[in-house]
Amino acid sequence: MPPEWPASTLAAGRDRLPAARFLARRDEGEELLDRDDHDPAELAANLDDIRRVNRLAGGSATILCHLPRLVRDVPRGRPVEILDLASGSGDIPLALAAWAARNARPLHLTVTDRSPVILAEAERTLAKALNVTFACCDARAAPMPAGTFDIVLCSLSLHHFAPADAVRVLREMERLSRAGFIVNDIRRCVAGYLAAWAASRVATRNRLTRHDMPLSVRRAYTPGELRALLAEAGIPDATITTHPLFRMAAVRRKAAT
Repeated sequence: MPPEWPASTLAAGRDRLPAARFLARRDEGEELLDRDDHDPAELAANLDDIRRVNRLAGGSATILCHLPRLVRDVPRGRPVEILDLASGSGDIPLALAAWAARNARPLHLTVTDRSPVILAEAERTLAKALNVTFACCDARAAPMPAGTFDIVLCSLSLHHFAPADAVRVLREMERLSRAGFIVNDIRRCVAGYLAAWAASRVATRNRLTRHDMPLSVRRAYTPGELRALLAEAGIPDATITTHPLFRMAAVRRKAAT
């Protein structure tokens, strides 16, 4: 394409690409994982696929990139109290426990999910981890007092919530945290969608994974949309960063505790 063409013309050309139009707006379709009527074996295989994707595609790496700075704001005389909202099957809390052991920084983890079945899977994943508490609750309205935790996390779950509910989750993270919070999620983009679609066809035969992996990218927010959600939640000073393999993070750091 001739280099003298104006940027606006180039952008318009990209917008006419089918994939770009397809992803221009967030998809409101329901992921199968969010339903309650799962075959136990099929659900277990789907959660195993998610753990594998998180391990290979930076599910915990994004959290561990930002966690040390928030942890430094917590006094060393006690364990760091961390709440993980909408935790899923517990592989990211397990990575946090391993990080704490390597860095001699004790944690107390509270792991939550709204699904008792998925929370039970998290309990199995974390069976050998120390200082872990489990609670079945909705991330939009956690039944804990304000300021209960030093740090609140929400990993790869915000895209499961429609915008109004995502704002409620962010407000809960702000309310419950003393030192700050980290949102870790995928971001909606063409390359991420194509990678998710290909991986779901090549790496698994699980019906839930094949349906949800591409859809999760279509349901994901862009960094600009995440910034707007934070503003609506009354949290305009969070820092948003992008990370490899189509990830992004929003970090809210409060005054040192």
